[in-house]
Amino acid sequence: MSVALIPWQPAWSEALYGSAGLWRREEPCEHFATSVQGIPGTTTILADALARLAQDHHLKRIVDMAAGSGELAACLARRHPDIDVLAIDIRKRPSDLPETVRWHRTPGGSQLGTGWPHLTQTLVIAHEWLDAIPCPILERGSDGELRTVFVDHLTGTEELGKPADREQIDWCRQWWPWDDLPPGARIEVGLPRDRAWDDLLSRAEDALVVAIDYGHLRTARPTYGTLTGYRHGRATAPIPDGRHDLTAHVAVDSLRHDRILTQRQALLDLGVNPGQPDPSRAVTDPARYLAELAQCSAAARMMAPQGLGGFFWVLARTGRSVAGDSENSPQ
Repeated sequence: MSVALIPWQPAWSEALYGSAGLWRREEPCEHFATSVQGIPGTTTILADALARLAQDHHLKRIVDMAAGSGELAACLARRHPDIDVLAIDIRKRPSDLPETVRWHRTPGGSQLGTGWPHLTQTLVIAHEWLDAIPCPILERGSDGELRTVFVDHLTGTEELGKPADREQIDWCRQWWPWDDLPPGARIEVGLPRDRAWDDLLSRAEDALVVAIDYGHLRTARPTYGTLTGYRHGRATAPIPDGRHDLTAHVAVDSLRHDRILTQRQALLDLGVNPGQPDPSRAVTDPARYLAELAQCSAAARMMAPQGLGGFFWVLARTGRSVAGDSENSPQ
């Protein structure tokens, strides 16, 4: 094997979070658009839904984990000034963030760092955080073994290396069964995501922690994995060169949880209406009608089953059960 090749997990980590990594130099919106970045109307809908979720669970603070450029945190602060908003990210505080939003920096990826504020009576939102935490990539070789995939960080060229270790195999046996997978099938081992999630839960007392991300369940794992690159808004081959974003969907059911919902169901439960406004308002109150039409269009986009509506919401309550809080909240 070429000495230039290393396992995917450290290559991925260095490419995004190293001293010269992508997210130390560039903004997410330069490479992709999440539901809170550059999609008109969706940030407002998500902010209002999260404020409702916090209210239903009697929580006084919202933490925006992996806040990016702070779009969601800013919207929450402006629309719901009674809620204490804390944003957490690898980047420096954006200059245009409302003064009421507090900002805390972390090392990035799975490393949450130190010096966190005390998180009690808090709704913690990890929006597209876990999918950017690097994880081992395994491939089933022609000999039937699960082997670590090595990659050249400059070209993306790959080779199969050493067999997976016992801990990785045990995780796969429980969460990503591979006995019937063909040679060439891939597994994105969720151990680093599970541990980062557990670390986040350990920092929140009497809190509701929600991961919102693209993902899959044990009954429908992707045969060849989901590792993807992005560059200036376009999907590309994954290359860990520090110029491409890298992401892989999350094995959401391996995360400690009380409940897992699709985004569509979560938003419906929180009162988001994807239907059309009353057409009579187009005559009686055209400005209101146009505003409601734009809101409904954004809601429909966020709830489309083949799009953002296919996001998973993973809910974990620390200190008490999710189901014990409110009949009006997602359960």
